[in-house]
Amino acid sequence: MLHTATIPALGYADLRRLMDLQLGDEKHTPSATSTLDVIWVLYDRILRVDPEKTDDPDRDRFVLSKGHGPMAYYAVLAAKRFFDVETLRTFGSYDSPLGHHPDRNLVPGVEISSGSLGHGLGIGIGMALGLRARRSPARVFCLVGDAELDEGSNHEAIAFAGRAGLDNLTVVAVDNQSSSYGWPGGIAARFALEGWSHTTIDGRDHAALERAFKAEHHGRPRAVVAVVESKP
Repeated sequence: MLHTATIPALGYADLRRLMDLQLGDEKHTPSATSTLDVIWVLYDRILRVDPEKTDDPDRDRFVLSKGHGPMAYYAVLAAKRFFDVETLRTFGSYDSPLGHHPDRNLVPGVEISSGSLGHGLGIGIGMALGLRARRSPARVFCLVGDAELDEGSNHEAIAFAGRAGLDNLTVVAVDNQSSSYGWPGGIAARFALEGWSHTTIDGRDHAALERAFKAEHHGRPRAVVAVVESKP
């Protein structure tokens, strides 16, 4: 059974063990390990989500646009009791719900099926607009990669969100220095140009991540650039 309320919650110290349970090829390990701390802090300290109420209309939404290498995502979801830890052992197998890209129809708590780079931020903006239209208190947190920001769809999304003043949207850009082109002045400068609230921090520093996610940004979307090495 994939989802059960009887699973004890686990902690950050358990995550590497949970990631090691996921065997097989095409694990995209650097992509996964670079996101581990960001995803943990979001689920442990920030997101208003409940594994027993994954369809709550006023839940916060986490959008993993960087859908390659979802091992860290799966490990955190298992630690937070969205599904049984033993399911991690099936990662990537033919009949497993845990594919090499996350599938929202198969994995409890997953908001979008992702892996095609450049799509997540646009989807997150659509979510934020819909939540604002019905005056929901829910927030959207979208995780993108630095290389993914090279996609033209993200240029348009960043520009639109800034002009729309989507203050229920936070983008965390995990910068593991894998971008082909980079950004003059750094990644945060691209968001600043479009009027976003922004900060650049150490992506392994849990206290700094928490402060960055909790900072006020009324009337503006928020960009958190989390700089990391691929290996934690």
